[in-house]
Amino acid sequence: MANRILISVQDGIEKPEWLDGVEPFVQTVMEKLSYDKEEISVLFCSNEFIQELNKNYRQIDSATDVLSFENGEEYEDEEGVWFCAGDIAVSLDMLPENAEYFETDANTELKRLLIHGILHLNGMDHEPEHIEKGVEPECEMLVLQEKTLKALETEKIISI
Repeated sequence: MANRILISVQDGIEKPEWLDGVEPFVQTVMEKLSYDKEEISVLFCSNEFIQELNKNYRQIDSATDVLSFENGEEYEDEEGVWFCAGDIAVSLDMLPENAEYFETDANTELKRLLIHGILHLNGMDHEPEHIEKGVEPECEMLVLQEKTLKALETEKIISI
């Protein structure tokens, strides 16, 4: 199985020291979920940037932790046919806030956000339910998200 994962950081933001660990983790998640021959991009950004995206694309004028933008197109190259799943934006500012809210570490929360984005890019949705501290999710997407997170609990992106 192979996927193309493109990782970037918003211009003007310092590259996190753990950034090189994101692509291998995303590959592992996609393999675990049996997603093959997909291309996705992950952008790490500020609250201000993600708020602007949220405002422009969802008409919600506030920052959020993660946004996913499905593409759904296919293209072919010398390696075969690829599914362009889409783009994920993750707020670096929101990451420590979420970790504190969920009473977990930044590594676990980053993995949760990435898994969440990947599931959205593959057609899953959870509206109106959201992950809440101390509440077991009920919808299929959030149950799968938490199950995948638990299965990959030993994976490290951010060393603690």
